[in-house]
Amino acid sequence: MTRIRNLAAAFVIATAGMVAGLVPASAEFFGWRVAGVANWDVLNVRAWPSSKSQILVGYPNHTPLSLTGKCNKNLNLNQINGWPKAQQAAAVRTRWCEVWVDPLGNGNYRTGWVYGKYIRPM
Repeated sequence: MTRIRNLAAAFVIATAGMVAGLVPASAEFFGWRVAGVANWDVLNVRAWPSSKSQILVGYPNHTPLSLTGKCNKNLNLNQINGWPKAQQAAAVRTRWCEVWVDPLGNGNYRTGWVYGKYIRPM
């Protein structure tokens, strides 16, 4: 019985280590969603905060997003966390915000950037 318990504990520790390797140790995520995109269009997630940057993936309205908290123009979402949703949306409206994405759907997550005009807090 002790051996089974030790094997189970080793499995849990190994799995936690693998998962921890995928996400930065200081990772903090904020739940937002895609909003305000034309019904026939998608929000482009870009490699860098620029409309000329490479498109990594596109998401339609209502798609949940995991924002890292970092936006350009010196805004961190911790600064506005807890504000009314309309005020949070207004604060990011003209900024690019960093998002955590898996563009190929294969478990290889990376960061990308979305324009704040098209996102809303959940």
